Amino acid sequence: MGTGPRGLRWFLIEVAASWGHNALLDEPFDRGLGRDLVRRIEGAGMRPLAIRRTGRRSVPATQRWAIVDSRPGRESVVWGEVADAAALLEVPLDGSTGIPSSRPLYCVCTHARHDQCCAVRGRRVVTALAEARPEETWECSHLGGDRFAGTMVVFPHGLYYGYADDGDPVRIADAFEAGRIVPERYRGRSSLSHPVQAAQHYARETFGDDRIESFAPIAEEADGTGWRVRLQGPGGAGGAVVVELDEARSEPLLSTCAATRFVRVRQYALRSIGLRDPEGKRVVASDPAD
Repeated sequence: MGTGPRGLRWFLIEVAASWGHNALLDEPFDRGLGRDLVRRIEGAGMRPLAIRRTGRRSVPATQRWAIVDSRPGRESVVWGEVADAAALLEVPLDGSTGIPSSRPLYCVCTHARHDQCCAVRGRRVVTALAEARPEETWECSHLGGDRFAGTMVVFPHGLYYGYADDGDPVRIADAFEAGRIVPERYRGRSSLSHPVQAAQHYARETFGDDRIESFAPIAEEADGTGWRVRLQGPGGAGGAVVVELDEARSEPLLSTCAATRFVRVRQYALRSIGLRDPEGKRVVASDPAD
C-alpha cells in the first residue's frame, strides 16, 4: 500500500510491435520521434504509456491513441487515431478531440525488456482478463513497482494493483465496475500522494469501507517523522478521519527481477487513526499499540 506512482493524466499509444527497454524509442518510432513525443507528453504534465492487444502483433493501418484523465471527479477516456506515428505530435493534449468512451481500461504490464517478472507474471494476468473482457484489456509498458508483478492499472481512475496473478484479476475488474476496490491487492490511486494512499488503506482497514470514492483527501502535512492526513469520514456521514503515519525506509531489497543492487524503499506504518465529528471532536480513536 502507498506505492502507486503519480499520474494525473495519461497519453496512451498503441504500439503493436515488440517493445525494447523503452517502448516509445523503438519501431514504429525512431529515437528522434520517440524523444520528441515523450518530451511533449511529459511537458504537458502527462504520463506516456505504450499499449497493445495481447496476442496480436500485426501493425494497424492507422496510429491509435487515448487520453485518460485520472483526476478525481474528472475521470474520462477519449480515443482517437491519426495516419501515422509522426502525426501524434499534432494531437491536442487537452482532450478536446477524439471520441469519449465509457468503457474502463485494464492495462497490465508485460514489458519483458524492462523486467522479466512483468512478462512472466503479467502474462497470466492479461490472459485471464482478455478472456473475460477482451475489449477492455490491454498489455502496457512499464508502470513502476516491478517488485509487485504482475502489476496493472485500472483506467480511468488510475487504480494500481500488484501481485494480481496471485489472486483473481477478473475479480478486480468486477469490483471496479461495482465501484469498489480489492483491498488485498490494491497499491493506491495515481492521482493521490503516497501518504494519502497509505492513509486510505488504514482507513479502509479500520472502517471496512472498500468503495473507490470513500475517504477522499482533505489535507496532508508532514510532521517530523511522518505525516498527518485528514480524510473525509466513512459513508458520507460527515466529519473526518485523521490518520497519523510514520515514514521509514525498508530493509534492503531487490526492487526488480534483474536488480543486482539492494535498495531501501519508503514504507508507512500506522501511528494512530481517529474519527472526528464535524466540529472537530474525536469520537473514535485507534492506536496500533493498544
